[in-house]
Amino acid sequence: MNRLEQYLADKLDERTQAGNLRRLTTQRSPIDFFSNDYLGLATTGALSELMRPDNSDSTGSTGSRLLSGNSEQAELLEQTIASFHKAEAALLFNSGYDANMGLLASITSRHSTILSDELCHASIIDGIRLSQGSRKYRFAHNDVNDLEEKLRKYTTDASVLVVVESIYSMDGDMAPLAEMVKLCEQYHAQLVVDEAHATGVIGTHGEGLVCALGLQDRVFARVHTFGKALGCHGAAVVGSKMLKQYLVNFARPFIYTTALPGHSIHAISTAYQYLSEHSFSNTSLHELITYFRARIAGVEGWKDSASPIQALVVGDNQRCKMVAAKLQAAGLEVRPILSPTVPLGMERLRVCLHTFNTGEQIDLLVNTLLS
Repeated sequence: MNRLEQYLADKLDERTQAGNLRRLTTQRSPIDFFSNDYLGLATTGALSELMRPDNSDSTGSTGSRLLSGNSEQAELLEQTIASFHKAEAALLFNSGYDANMGLLASITSRHSTILSDELCHASIIDGIRLSQGSRKYRFAHNDVNDLEEKLRKYTTDASVLVVVESIYSMDGDMAPLAEMVKLCEQYHAQLVVDEAHATGVIGTHGEGLVCALGLQDRVFARVHTFGKALGCHGAAVVGSKMLKQYLVNFARPFIYTTALPGHSIHAISTAYQYLSEHSFSNTSLHELITYFRARIAGVEGWKDSASPIQALVVGDNQRCKMVAAKLQAAGLEVRPILSPTVPLGMERLRVCLHTFNTGEQIDLLVNTLLS
């Protein structure tokens, strides 16, 4: 092997020895407790049934939005998204990762300060890494006291950005957004909220936690993704018209990538139409969450969560994989989350609840864990 190949082999061997080598697999157990399809729009084929055939849907957009890839359908969808989430404007991105990268890497100067929750998603971490801000700090997870201490310490005459998620992807808990908004206003900071796991789940029509709390006019920007509860692909940054125009000019993942194709625009539009209907309800999902929490009451290791994401901290990669294998053998698809995805010692089972899960399936999962 040459030197580069030896380096790659050594790094892979390190992962193997640590028990956390990642592998792709197509094998799945029949009962889904692991996907992010919270409303079942993708897994059950419900979204496909709602989509009317549209001969104008293209398999490719042919270029970036600034060249040949723009369309009236894309601009109409952005208006729909902005209105749904009670914002002035929205801008489509090809994924939530792209949206966070494009937003966070572009809106700061070298004089900016960025404060982020220590459990923020990798896309947020990478966006902050690529930003020009010279002062980048993390505060303790959901700890408003630590956030205020850092705001007091690091606030300057330049811009200050606070970045959080509304629902955290590994713990499933919610950010104390109302308190954070007050702190940001007090210290003249701007708040960015990633609503990936709240879109479609929180709020009467799934508008997200920011809207559910009536904070939409007090948050600088939000990121809503479509690859989870909406059963599609892509994302949007929502905020002011000025922010949208700025991102069109400076967000590199928007400028230099081929736009979403017509059938993706059609799918996202259909999903938003579904959420907007008077008959839409995510109540059954929250009833399942309540039932699940009652079944695990008193069992040690479960993170406190009122979202579809429920986490059982097991610790140790090998033990975590053994427990997951036990569940999979019972027909329950639950995947282990290993370090370094989560901190060492915090390895866990990540259980995702969906509208198509049943009380009997939850009983089977809990009983299997306790057996």
